Amino acid sequence: QVQLVESGGGLVQAGGSLRLSCAASGRTFSSYAMGWFRQAPGKEREFVGAIHWSGGSTYYADSVKGRFTISRDTARNTVYLQMNSLKPEDTAVYYCAARAFRATMAGDEYDYWGQGTQVTVSS
Repeated sequence: QVQLVESGGGLVQAGGSLRLSCAASGRTFSSYAMGWFRQAPGKEREFVGAIHWSGGSTYYADSVKGRFTISRDTARNTVYLQMNSLKPEDTAVYYCAARAFRATMAGDEYDYWGQGTQVTVSS
C-alpha cells in the first residue's frame, strides 16, 4: 500500500504563493506518476498537473500553466506543487494522487489518493 499525505495549504491573498507537499510512504516504484487535482465545493474535480517520477517530465492544465510548478524529491519520496500568482478561483481542496506507469488527466485512473489540503485565496 502507498500512503499519501498533503500539507502546505492555507489562506493567502490574491497574487501570493503557496507550496504544497505530498509525502509518499510505503512501497513505491520509479515508474509511478504523481498527479495533483483540486475540487471546490459543489464543483467537479479538476486536473491540475502531474509529474513522472522517473525523469521528472511535467504536464499542466491550461488554467495553471505558467503559474504552478510541479517538482519531486526522489530521496524524500515527496512531490511539490509550487503555486504562484494565486487567484481566488484557485480556492479548493488540493489532492495528490499516484498511479502506475504514465500520467493521465483522469482521476479515476489513479490508484492512491491523499486526504487533501485546503487552499483559500482571498481577494
